[in-house]
Amino acid sequence: MTAELPSFVLPIRVYYEDTDAAGVVYYANYLKYIERARSEWLRSMGVELGELAQNEGVVFPVRSLQASYEKPARLGDEIAATARLVALRRASIELAQTVVRDDDQLFSCRVQVACVDSVTFRPKPIPASMLDQVQQWKTQ
Repeated sequence: MTAELPSFVLPIRVYYEDTDAAGVVYYANYLKYIERARSEWLRSMGVELGELAQNEGVVFPVRSLQASYEKPARLGDEIAATARLVALRRASIELAQTVVRDDDQLFSCRVQVACVDSVTFRPKPIPASMLDQVQQWKTQ
């Protein structure tokens, strides 16, 4: 049995702009929170998505997402978005992601991002430099 990889955690404060008229986080904003967590997870390893697009000609659109909204976040809450690597494949990455408040899980999802050519949007192998950085992170 292999040990579960650690999660990357991004602290977030809920602002007025994140909420609806009832002061509850609007459902689409959870997707923004997990997107930020994925981007910051990669940045924490030295992977800059803009540089990959410019230098390697690849981008990482979401291919699939299964989400569950469990409890509401509210105006002023201190929450956190997490990202945990589930699978690293030749041309895709799968993550388990959550939004939590203290010990309460508010939102959870499985998301797969595909590595594609930035012009044709056809699948392309993940650049070796990025794979190396993710592999180093996995062994820390």
